[in-house]
Amino acid sequence: MRTMLTGASVFCGNGFVSADVVTDEGRIVAIGPDIKEKAEKVIHCDNFFVIPGLIDVHVHFREPGAEYKETIQTGALAAAAGGYSAVLPMPNLTPSPYDLDGLRPQLAAIEKLGSSIGAHSRVIPYGRITDGKKVADLEALAPYVCAFSDDGVGVQDGALMEEAMRRAKALGKLIVAHSEDTNYAPEDPRSEYMQIVRDLDLAQKTGASYHVCHVSSAESIRLIREAKKQGIDVTFETAPHYLVFSNENLPDDGRFKMNPPIRTAADREALLEAAADGTLDMIATDHAPHSAEEKSKGFKGSLNGILGLEAAFPVMYTSLVEGGVIPVDRLVQLMSTNPAKRFGLPGGELKEGGAADLAVVDLEDVFTIDPSGWKSKGRSTPFEGMKVSGRVIMTMTEGNIVYER
Repeated sequence: MRTMLTGASVFCGNGFVSADVVTDEGRIVAIGPDIKEKAEKVIHCDNFFVIPGLIDVHVHFREPGAEYKETIQTGALAAAAGGYSAVLPMPNLTPSPYDLDGLRPQLAAIEKLGSSIGAHSRVIPYGRITDGKKVADLEALAPYVCAFSDDGVGVQDGALMEEAMRRAKALGKLIVAHSEDTNYAPEDPRSEYMQIVRDLDLAQKTGASYHVCHVSSAESIRLIREAKKQGIDVTFETAPHYLVFSNENLPDDGRFKMNPPIRTAADREALLEAAADGTLDMIATDHAPHSAEEKSKGFKGSLNGILGLEAAFPVMYTSLVEGGVIPVDRLVQLMSTNPAKRFGLPGGELKEGGAADLAVVDLEDVFTIDPSGWKSKGRSTPFEGMKVSGRVIMTMTEGNIVYER
């Protein structure tokens, strides 16, 4: 369907311009002021802002194996409500995608999604790096997955990681590492950065493309910054909660329990500096739903994992842009452009001929985050009660409206 969004302020790489956007057959066919052409559907976007659809390279949708926490469908609906045109669910599932047999149930659930709710955000799964003892069947998985990760646990065996990097490089795929050395407690930042030290050496040795999940410590950032200067092919993400909170006086509440944990004010400041100076590559939510019971046992007794998809954009816009840390074009880069480029995905920018993946947001709408009405099955988020700006009004993927407020 030929659709026109008219009267909006449209993001064009380094700021907003008054323009109309016309989409047809999944592509953007025109961007410009006062476009004079007929469209089957006209959407008036006066006082709203159009940005590229967000891309989250780190979510947990729990299907197959723990559908009571989240399904592909509820996760995709949550993503769309958060302004995301594409999401990449991690492989800590049952069965787990070590090989094609393990991946097929997830692929079937993604295929079923289209018939159950029609248009939806893109859902592109990961394959595993290892089964803990040997490298997974990367060659068989490669055509169906976005990258390889063992998120949930770190690859403890350096020899396995080296083999995986060599094979992933030959396939043109990223190794996406959950860096956690189990010789240290999660609260000890060495649990994160000691595996980064090892993996940076292996990435340099093998020439592999290496991406680090949910970085939370200042030392990890220092190591990655130096590796980039040396020409090592490394990128990293952090999550909104590490940019907003520090561990001083955290409440005894499961809403603040995740792995890696929220760290010190100095770690948070290092992450904010990395966001501002260009070292940070992307922001990913690590959206990880659990049941209300599993998150109701206080900080110590609750399971790791919090919700992020339906809060991330307004939280980051309020904290980082309105907070004066980065301009809005840098936020779009972190939440859309860079993930698209690094993972080889459609979208990430608004241009004629490009994918019609976009979000319409009201940057002036001030509201309080209330998860009670969210699309996700989960409700546990540390952002509950925060006063924020930047409400998502509509999300479009491949020219289809997948969410409309």
